[in-house]
Amino acid sequence: MRKLQLALFTALCVFGATRMFAQEMKYAPLSEYMMPEDAEAALAKSAAPQNISDHATIRVLTPSGYKVVSRGDNGFVCMVMRGFTGAPTFGPADERIYVNYDVKTRAPVCFNRQAVQTALPYFDLRTKLGLEGKTPDQITAIVKSAYYHGEIPRHAGGFAYMWSADQVLGPAGHWHPHMRIFVPGYDNSSFGNYERGSPFPVVDHDSGTPFAMLAIPVDDKLFVKPRQ
Repeated sequence: MRKLQLALFTALCVFGATRMFAQEMKYAPLSEYMMPEDAEAALAKSAAPQNISDHATIRVLTPSGYKVVSRGDNGFVCMVMRGFTGAPTFGPADERIYVNYDVKTRAPVCFNRQAVQTALPYFDLRTKLGLEGKTPDQITAIVKSAYYHGEIPRHAGGFAYMWSADQVLGPAGHWHPHMRIFVPGYDNSSFGNYERGSPFPVVDHDSGTPFAMLAIPVDDKLFVKPRQ
């Protein structure tokens, strides 16, 4: 009985701390999430090797969402995700909240053709909701509804490069260059149960959900520096 009481007390403390954390966090002024267009375009292109990004469509964030500033011909789309764009949708509450509001997150990403069709609509929806000031819980509810009503597609196995030397990935900071593989429905046990932050493949976003993502680190020598 004491163990049960202790477990319940601990759970209530964690729940209470999370709720307080959620109430304290809020969006900064929109200007703090913005970048000069040329600098953002250069950062977006650094997400992938030059032979890919030089022929990719480049998008930058505006107050009304992402806009195309350079149209490519290889089917790839490169952009810089902010916290509200790339935060987990169904992950731990404290992580969802922190990353969603974080003004420092700058996550250059370059989606391949398949991911442009199946994953990018999800990220665009998250961006729209963040710019509207929706809370992490509201974003989760709206994304879930949109998915089950067929308004956004299943991720369906596309991939993205995240090789920028100047990436800032929330609390992970300047992490390894890595490939981001969209693996709907998979959990971390499918790939060896490696811990997050390890140099091995790990499902670090929304494990077991339609929005699960696998991160595969690559050699740090493959970091790409932004080019104006």
